[in-house]
Amino acid sequence: MNPKLNAALLRHIDKLASDELEGRAPGTRGEQRTIDYIAGQLESFGLTPAGDNGSFFQSMPVTGIISLPDLKLCSGDWSKRLEFAVDFVGQSRYENCVDQAIEVDSSELVFVGYGIEAPEYGWNDYEGLDVRGKTVVILIGQPERPDPSFPDDDERLDPTLFKGRTLTYYGRWTYKFEKASEMGAAAALIIHDGRKAGYGFDVVQASWSGECYQLSCPPDRVMLEGWLSAECAGELFEKSGHDLESLSESANHKGFKAVSLDSTASFSVINRIRTFDSNNVVAKVEGSVPVLKDECIIYSAHWDHFGLREREDGGNDVYSGAVDNGSGVSMILEIARLFQNSSVRPKRSVLFLFTTLEESGLLGADYYVANPSIPLDGTVAIINLDVMNVWGRTRELVSIALGHSSLDENLSKLAANQGRHVVPDPEPEKGYFFRSDHMSFLKQGIPALFFLFPGSDYIDREPGFAEAKKLDYIRNHYHKPADKVKDDWDLSGMMEDVELLFEVGQELVSTDRRPYFAGDSEFKTRWS
Repeated sequence: MNPKLNAALLRHIDKLASDELEGRAPGTRGEQRTIDYIAGQLESFGLTPAGDNGSFFQSMPVTGIISLPDLKLCSGDWSKRLEFAVDFVGQSRYENCVDQAIEVDSSELVFVGYGIEAPEYGWNDYEGLDVRGKTVVILIGQPERPDPSFPDDDERLDPTLFKGRTLTYYGRWTYKFEKASEMGAAAALIIHDGRKAGYGFDVVQASWSGECYQLSCPPDRVMLEGWLSAECAGELFEKSGHDLESLSESANHKGFKAVSLDSTASFSVINRIRTFDSNNVVAKVEGSVPVLKDECIIYSAHWDHFGLREREDGGNDVYSGAVDNGSGVSMILEIARLFQNSSVRPKRSVLFLFTTLEESGLLGADYYVANPSIPLDGTVAIINLDVMNVWGRTRELVSIALGHSSLDENLSKLAANQGRHVVPDPEPEKGYFFRSDHMSFLKQGIPALFFLFPGSDYIDREPGFAEAKKLDYIRNHYHKPADKVKDDWDLSGMMEDVELLFEVGQELVSTDRRPYFAGDSEFKTRWS
């Protein structure tokens, strides 16, 4: 192993997760310190700026929103005013909700199952339903049933219903709110389910209790988007004479009909608004072949996290984000250094993109895609890193986008040279595939590799080590103040990944051949 690389990676993560950077929230002093550090490192390596006006920064206008919602549920003689950040979280992106409250009184609550309209799967939870002015209550995820071919295996789901265990976009919470808005609902409340979401309600609380961001203010959003805790939802259904578990099971069957809960929601929301500029950091190593230098591959990692959050005692918690995503940023910095110092110059250009606002819905990546430094027609692939391996060497590498493109061949061949093999996402039902910046590029027809969490086969570790580490991280550190640098980290696996992904990039920029999508990838739209 390379002690200089180990020291460099740890130095980057230490800096990015330090209290000095105040949790790296967009639009804060912490942002400026973060992007200055990243740009300073790139400049010291000798990379070429690829941002605005010859700088390393790509600036974008952002609206920051702090929503102050009040929500009361009523059914017959029962009523409950929900406690924000305990029973529910909510935000309003409705355009008229600025500096004055919007109020909705006695909006009918309707349980719409998974809230999906998917013609290709023959599914429509909204069929024959008028939800204008109503509050829809929605399950997270997508319909599922056991795989009849494996009756004794509870983890296997029927692949003929949607995609079985593999989550589609219809199962994502973002889709639920988009569809409810399209249908004219007044509000949309998703019932949290830790198994299907892949994280606890505390993660939702952390993500939704502070400032949210958007690049523009869509006029057609529901007036309140929110999540109910499982306990709160269960109480609502019970008090309204329904059983959440049985209705949830009914929602897994084709032909499910929405159910009025004989209950109402009354809510008011006022938004505190600020506008500011936030920044991607962009640099490049220019290609050496004139006909190819206007093409590129991109390495990306998001720098943003959740900043400072006030505690009940009046102090602040720093959401340091050491693993999420100080780890990915650090790796991209060192890959950039390797490219800059390599004696073999790339034929194509190599772009290094450190995005803002990933935690807020991939907004920095979306902005880059709309305003690329190198035209998208010349962007042949993206390699995106998020939440990387800090626990040692593995015999396998998890590739979340495995099966979508010819990039799998490059990755598998070069991983084999390290004595490793590539495996697919072991938890496709969690929807990790949709949850990071590569998705903005896939939607534009650009093949992607995405890495999130290490494999499970650790070298010189007891069986179950990986599962225990991952579970501990998700339960106790992910999107929490505890995501800090730890004394027991082992960066040997991260170093191996840096070397591997550098070699993958070298191969991609040393040829005029373009990666291409697999025949059954839904993103096969541009190069094939």
